Amino acid sequence: MNEIYSKINQLAEKYKNYTANNLSKLVKIKSTSMNEKDVQLELKRQMEEAGFDEVRIDGLGNVIGRIGNGKRVLAIDGHMDTVDVGNIDNWNFDPFSGEIKDGYVHGRGTVDQEGGPASAVTSGKILKELGFDKDLTFLVVGSVMEEDCDGLCWKYLVEEEKLKPDFVISTEPTNLNIYRGHRGRMEIVVKFRGVSCHGSAPERGKNAIYMAARAALEIEKLNEKLDYDPFLGKGSVTISEIKSGSPSLCAVADYAQFHLDRRLTWGETKESAVAEIEAIVKDMDAKVEVLHYEEVAYTGLKYGMEKYYPTWKIEENHPVVVAGVKVFEGLFHKKPLIDKWTFSTNGVTINGYYGIPLIGFGPGNEIFAHAPNEKVPISDLVAASAFYAAYAYLI
Repeated sequence: MNEIYSKINQLAEKYKNYTANNLSKLVKIKSTSMNEKDVQLELKRQMEEAGFDEVRIDGLGNVIGRIGNGKRVLAIDGHMDTVDVGNIDNWNFDPFSGEIKDGYVHGRGTVDQEGGPASAVTSGKILKELGFDKDLTFLVVGSVMEEDCDGLCWKYLVEEEKLKPDFVISTEPTNLNIYRGHRGRMEIVVKFRGVSCHGSAPERGKNAIYMAARAALEIEKLNEKLDYDPFLGKGSVTISEIKSGSPSLCAVADYAQFHLDRRLTWGETKESAVAEIEAIVKDMDAKVEVLHYEEVAYTGLKYGMEKYYPTWKIEENHPVVVAGVKVFEGLFHKKPLIDKWTFSTNGVTINGYYGIPLIGFGPGNEIFAHAPNEKVPISDLVAASAFYAAYAYLI
């Protein structure tokens, strides 16, 4: 294996400008969720140029590139949609410049996470050049709508496309560490029903805002009592939005609701999280609901899922993690850090729903995700392109 590691490293370095330029082209195309068409066409073109055996776009708009036709399937996943730029005054450069300067590619999406798919395209080019002949199908998936709904793209791939790989590598940013899990999350809305009356005599009515306020204070206390996992950390809950309504500003509010961002550690489930909130509002005229997502993809397809994104983790001695460590050490001659993401990824469906073994290895540092002045080191792109290609040889 030492010889193949050496060849792969040489080719990854040889193609570093190719990888950086491909990423630059992707970054120049604004691609927020449900507006990925142009960037997907460019990714498809890059895969075809790299010599993939087959490249197609599915009904939801995911780009799927294939090399080989073996029984076992390894998929490299990276979402192609990005968040918007926020306050442009916080940027020191054009977010869509794709500028290559001082060893970095600059712009929105370089880290979160078009850098991963750009590196994976180069991995495919490396495999083709090496005459890859393992009994393995190597897939690169440029997925859509992740920023809007984590894992929806893989729900479509598994349930509609009947694509269920044997192993997956997520290219979400890991700072070139190997990640094996993250907390889950869910979105909950709590609706309170009051009775309106004239604001001059509030005792005649039932103020929904007061109910919501009492519940909010109990939820603040709940956050301190949630479960803790030694690897994933503590569960959390916070109110991210409050709304209310009344017949007029001279009336008692007859409606209030708040939105909860609930992060789930190991052992916490949708049912347990809902039960905790229901216990708080049990003596109030209130309803607890898990939200549902449904939107129209750029292809015109309407698709959705419940906004419950399960917690997942892979044990450190699992074969996919062990293989990742072996590849890392073979390529880079040092031990990797085994860690977790702070945020949520497509892993919520890949492993959380479908149990597909999954690790993360991606270029860039997650601190740049959703932040101004996003940029990724070209050296990270080189390392990632080597890692994905070498993993295909080892797994």
